[in-house]
Amino acid sequence: MAFPERFSNLPEYAFPRLRALLDSHPSGGTPIAMTIGEPRHPMPDFVGPILAANLDGFAIYPPNDGTPELLAAIAGWVGRRYDVALNTNQIMALNGTREGLFNAAVALCVEAKGGKRPVILMPNPFYQVYAVAALAMGAEPIYVPATAATGHLPDYASLPRDILDRTAIAYLCSPANPQGAVASTDYWADLLALAEKHDFQVLADECYAEIYRDTPPPGILSVAKTTGADPERALTFHSLSKRSNLPGLRSGFVAGGPQSITRIRQLRAFAGAPLPLPIQKVSEAAWNDEAHVTASRAMYVEKFALADRIFDGMQGYMPPQAGFFLWLPVQDGEEAALKLWRETGVRVLPGAYLSRDVGGDNPGAGYIRVALVAPKEETQRGLTQLRDCLYGQGR
Repeated sequence: MAFPERFSNLPEYAFPRLRALLDSHPSGGTPIAMTIGEPRHPMPDFVGPILAANLDGFAIYPPNDGTPELLAAIAGWVGRRYDVALNTNQIMALNGTREGLFNAAVALCVEAKGGKRPVILMPNPFYQVYAVAALAMGAEPIYVPATAATGHLPDYASLPRDILDRTAIAYLCSPANPQGAVASTDYWADLLALAEKHDFQVLADECYAEIYRDTPPPGILSVAKTTGADPERALTFHSLSKRSNLPGLRSGFVAGGPQSITRIRQLRAFAGAPLPLPIQKVSEAAWNDEAHVTASRAMYVEKFALADRIFDGMQGYMPPQAGFFLWLPVQDGEEAALKLWRETGVRVLPGAYLSRDVGGDNPGAGYIRVALVAPKEETQRGLTQLRDCLYGQGR
C-alpha cells in the first residue's frame, strides 16, 4: 500500500521522544514535571457553575464560528487589551489555537507565488504545528534561527529576496515559546512592512500574551492599526489555555481581516470542529473577566523572581520577558535532561526537540526548556535541584 511522503521526514513529536529518552531509567528522586506548558494554577471558579447550567447544550450542534455572545466578548477583550475595534466577522472561535494555526495555513496559503513553490517562514526553535502546516500545503518550510544573536526572534528581513518573494505566510510567536522573548512595536511594524513589500501574511501566535512581568507585550493588531497596515496582512491567535489556566477547555480564537476570516470560516464549515455550546459559554465568561488573569499573572511574577534569584550570576541565564518557560544553556540538551532525571527526578525538555537542523546546526541543541507551571514551592524545589545538578551548588 502506498502512503504519502509529505510527513515522512517529521521527527517523532517532542513528548514521545522525551519518554523514549527518560522512561527506561529510574528517577533519582520524587518526579517533578517541568516539561509541558500545561498551567497548573487554579482555573476560574465560574467554570463549574456555567458548565452545569448549560449541560443541555451538549445535546445540540453548536454554532460553527462562535455564538454572537462569545464573539462579542472576544471583541470586547481585544478592544480593552489592544485598543482595536473588531467586528464579529473578523473573529472565529477555535477548538484550541493549534487547530487555528494549522487551518489558517490550509485556508490562506496560496498554491504558488510567481509560478514557484510557496514558502512558509517560521522561527527556529518553534511550535511544531507550523512545520506540519507548511508540509501539508506543499509549501517549503524555512526555519529561521531565533538565537541570542537575533534577540531570540527570527530576522526574516535578512533572508534572500528570492525566498521572501516566494513567502506566503510567516509565523511568529510572541512572547516566544520557548525563549520568552517579546516582539517590540518596532519589530512588528518592520515585519508588517516586510510582508507588504513581499506580499505575504503574518500569523501571530500570541498565546502567552497575558503572562508577563510588568509591561503587557504589544500585539500585532494594535501595531497594524497604528501603522495603517492592510488588515488582511495580520492574523492573531489567542488561547484560554495559558491566559485562564484552562488547557483542557480547548478554546481560543483567531482574528484578522474579514476576507481571511471568511476563508477560515468556510474551511471550518466543511472540515472543522466547532466548540461545544457549554464550552462557548465558559469561554464567553473567561474573556469577559480579568480578575482571574490578574491573580494568575501575579503567581507567575513570583516565579520569575524565584528563577532570577536561583540562577543569579549564572553565565548564560536569560530572564524571560514573558511566557512561562526558562530557556537554559547546557552543553547538550539530551544529556542534561537525562542526567537531571537520573540524579534528581526533575523532568525537562531538550531544546533540540523544538527545533530543526539547518546546515548542520540545531539552535536548540545547547538548551533545555523548563516550564514554570507548577505551584511556587514545587517550582522552587525543582529549579534548585536543577541548578545544583547541572550548574553546581547554589551561590
